[in-house]
This record gives sequence, C-alpha cells and structure tokens, in this order.
Amino acid sequence: MAVLVTPSAADAAPPGIDAADFLTAVAEDTYELVAGLDFVSPVVVTSVPGMEEIVWPGTPVVEIPDLSGSALVEAAFAALPHGEQAVLLSADAPDLPPLLIGKLFRELGRARIAVCPAAGGGTVALAAHLPYPGWASVGFDDLDPVKALRASAPGSRMVARGPGWHRLRAPGDLHLLDPGLEGWDNTRALLSA
Repeated sequence: MAVLVTPSAADAAPPGIDAADFLTAVAEDTYELVAGLDFVSPVVVTSVPGMEEIVWPGTPVVEIPDLSGSALVEAAFAALPHGEQAVLLSADAPDLPPLLIGKLFRELGRARIAVCPAAGGGTVALAAHLPYPGWASVGFDDLDPVKALRASAPGSRMVARGPGWHRLRAPGDLHLLDPGLEGWDNTRALLSA
C-alpha cells in the first residue's frame, strides 16, 4: 500500500498557511492512515524531498522523478518494492475512510484494476495486480479514469469501480474534510492553528 506524495499535494493550502507545511501535514495523515491498516505494508512513493521524516522506522520511502499523468502512475507502481497487489493512494486524501481501501482490495478479487474515483473527477486511489498492466494508461487527474481504463482494457471485467471520495486539490476543497472522522490530526491541527 503506497502513498503517492507529489508537489501538487500542497495546492489546497489556504492563504496564510505555508504550502510545504500543508503538504507535510496531509501526506503524514494519509501515511498514518495506511500505516494503521492490517495486512498491508506501507510505502511512500514521492518526488518531494524529506518525506523520510513523516514515516515510522522501517517504512520504505522510494523517490521517483517529478512526473505527471500516466507516466507518474506507471513509475510509482514500478517503484514498489514487492507484492502481488498494490494500492496507490494520493497523499491529498487525509480523511479517507480505511474501509474504502479494503473495498478496493476486495474488487481485485474479480478485476485487474480497481479505482476509487475522486469527486469532481480524477482518482483518489488505484489498486492493481502487479506487475501494473501495460494497457492501463491513466493519470490521477484524468477526468474519468474508470471510463478511460475500461476503454483500454482487453476485457470488459478488467476494471472495477469502488466507492468514491474526495481529494484536496484547491483551498476551496477544505470544506470537504469530514470533522466526524478519526485521523487527519496533523491537517486538522494546522488548519485550526
């Protein structure tokens, strides 16, 4: 289970809050979500320096080039250290309910790829059997990733759609954070300071 940290995770920083501090807070909260799950090995895949500071000892932090689109997704999956299945989770989803990650893994029981789509378009998380399929050319910000993946898949049941969620891509998205959910403590503290 990998958290994908890119510079765009800072894009939702509201005025008055340092973008680097915001990126670190949301990335750490998203990592804590993953690190707290049973039966997965957490990994951070990043093009942002210094992410070793947010992880628990022993968690791999894999650096990749600063890419975008499908090239970013392909490089992130290729950089994962091991496993037969993996979920790549965008770092700008610090309040994602863990149950949604479990549902993606469940969908992999019948499909090669499972998508947790983002509200307003894009992807929150992408689950896949490894190695990542060559036909699966999609980026996290593609408007309709499920449609794009199904159009390129060699079979009609190769791509599953899980429940959707939201990402923090602009300051106006901060109202989407669910104050009733546990977690996202670093983001919550930064925004309330």
